[in-house]
Amino acid sequence: MKIGLIINPWAGVGGSVALKGSDGPEIRNEALKRGAQPKANDKTAITLQELHARSPDASIHWYSAPGKMGEEAIRNEYGANLSLVVQPDALPEQTEASETYRAAEWLLAQSVDLILFAGGDGTARNLLDVVGERIPVLGIPAGVKIHSGVFAVTPHAAGDVLAGLLNGDITELHQEEVRDIDEEAFRSDRVVARYYGDMKVPVSGEFMQHVKVGGLESQDLVLNDIADWFIETMQDDVCYFIGSGKSTATIMDALHLPNTLLGIDAVYQGQVVKADCSEADLLSLLSQYPCRALISIIGGQGHIFGRGNAQFSPQVLAQLTRENIDIIGTKTKLKSLEGRPLLIDSSDPALDRAWAGLMPVMTGYHDHVIYPVVAR
Repeated sequence: MKIGLIINPWAGVGGSVALKGSDGPEIRNEALKRGAQPKANDKTAITLQELHARSPDASIHWYSAPGKMGEEAIRNEYGANLSLVVQPDALPEQTEASETYRAAEWLLAQSVDLILFAGGDGTARNLLDVVGERIPVLGIPAGVKIHSGVFAVTPHAAGDVLAGLLNGDITELHQEEVRDIDEEAFRSDRVVARYYGDMKVPVSGEFMQHVKVGGLESQDLVLNDIADWFIETMQDDVCYFIGSGKSTATIMDALHLPNTLLGIDAVYQGQVVKADCSEADLLSLLSQYPCRALISIIGGQGHIFGRGNAQFSPQVLAQLTRENIDIIGTKTKLKSLEGRPLLIDSSDPALDRAWAGLMPVMTGYHDHVIYPVVAR
């Protein structure tokens, strides 16, 4: 898994000396004069220690901002036993929002699966400006102002969430608000909060209440919920490759369309334009339309490609791209994997390695989880 790390090393420095924030060099200089000590790296260390303790054998490929913005914290925890790529930029003595912007842009270019960051609401706003909802983020609370929903409740909890994700626990993907307050108003004892947008955040969770039946997930109800949500998202100008299996058959039933249970059907504008597609058929359709693929998880094994859907060849997948794959699966099916990752075996090892990482899985109506995918 590729995890990016950004630390705002000055986050929260004004809190202990009653400055109610840390925005701007003047405030930070005054905080240092009053004896404040930066704590963001210490709080990040707590997160990394919990993650390392709970997932000591996890295969993590770290990507970090340099120095005190991430590199030092990772090296201090993992020592020489790590895979780490560092952003090739020098840092000024006092980092500003511009350094956070550059680090976030660099991490996106490295195709990381998730960005872990330490800071406060101002740091969350910086990330929102660059990352938006493209990839999940998880905040380590280190600032004076923590009003946004993108933060774990404690640094320890942030490590716990990440460890659960690496260990195959059910980890939901929620949209959470980024909020920030006006520091000048806050120093005058006025809380003026503003909503800036949403980001995707991994959240450890169990089954949602509305799909529980005697403590167990109702498979039929969940698949119908998935079908309803998927159909709501379908676009008129996109051709959909509906993969094989009983789970995807639920979508075809909801569309009132004939279905090839053990094949791939192409659906465009509410009609089957090609049933039981071959690799050549998929390549032809890719040359004519924008396309997406809907696939399900093979229960008990966890394969998403390479078992029962060889029509999705490396050539087809390369043209589709990872961003145009929708995976559906109930949480019960994910639980049946007992923490094992999803598997991709396209017969192209380089493509498989490039696609490995975290991928969202549609598990209910407006309900996603993120789950590890590995190459085989």
